[in-house]
Order: sequence, then C-alpha cells, then structure tokens
Amino acid sequence: MLGALALPVLSATSASAATVPTAATAAPVVSCHNLPPLPYAVHAKAVTIRSKASSTSTALGVLYKSHKFTVSKKSGNWLYITDKTTGVKGWVSGTHVYRDVRMCLD
Repeated sequence: MLGALALPVLSATSASAATVPTAATAAPVVSCHNLPPLPYAVHAKAVTIRSKASSTSTALGVLYKSHKFTVSKKSGNWLYITDKTTGVKGWVSGTHVYRDVRMCLD
C-alpha cells in the first residue's frame, strides 16, 4: 500500500516595488541573436588581392594578416575589399578571409 507523501508548502512573498526594475531602469536584453556580426579577418599569413573574383585574374597586391581592410561586396566565395594599409582595392578569396564565428548557448 502506498503512503501519502508530505510535500512542503511554498508560499510566495510579494515583491516590493523597490526591487522590480522599471522599463526606464531595466538593462537591455543581450542575446546572441541581436549581436552585430563579427568583423572579417585574414586567416592566413597573406592573401592575393585580384582584379576579378577569380584565382586566375591579375594580382593587384597582397593583403597581409596585420592589414586593416573593409569589405564592400560579396560574389560567391569572393569578397571585394579595400586594404586600408595600402589603399589597394580588389577581390580576395573567402577561403582565407572570413568572419570569425561565435557559439550561442542561450
């Protein structure tokens, strides 16, 4: 025969108004889904900057890992960049230049 289990009775206490955050004082909700994308980075020692989005097109320069650059457009796996260090503009392969990734656990 089964006996009855005694469970403790929990009572909820009312929260005071001083501890409840208001909309004006509440911290913004930070979620992995509303974070800006990570910046692009060179993931090789150096990458050839090319005139077209093709590995056989004319080489215009070299994008080194230490250089700062911006990405203005994308075509398939190729990125059109401006090397801020040298001023050279052209295409680099997305195999070696890409955004880092982050893992969300929320």
